[in-house]
Amino acid sequence: MAFRPLHDRVVVKRLEGEEKTKGGIIIPDTAKEKPQEGKVIAVGPGGRDESGKLTPLDVKKGDRVLFGKWSGTEVKIDDEDLLIMKESDILGVVG
Repeated sequence: MAFRPLHDRVVVKRLEGEEKTKGGIIIPDTAKEKPQEGKVIAVGPGGRDESGKLTPLDVKKGDRVLFGKWSGTEVKIDDEDLLIMKESDILGVVG
């Protein structure tokens, strides 16, 4: 991928949601909610504080993260559906 996010932005690829309920009922694509879990594909260099000092991000490439339902901006890069969001939109790292 030839995309590098700026500042405190992170590129995330959504992980696919469950196809079935726990009871075994298959969920059609039109009824599925968008997953709120993803894998970090790329991170920016970090934000700057009031004095101009660079503050590195807590997440890194390859992390599995949880984010808010309406977080980020959906983009298509190299035929891949991705999200670009600020690090503050990420709720936490899984595992």
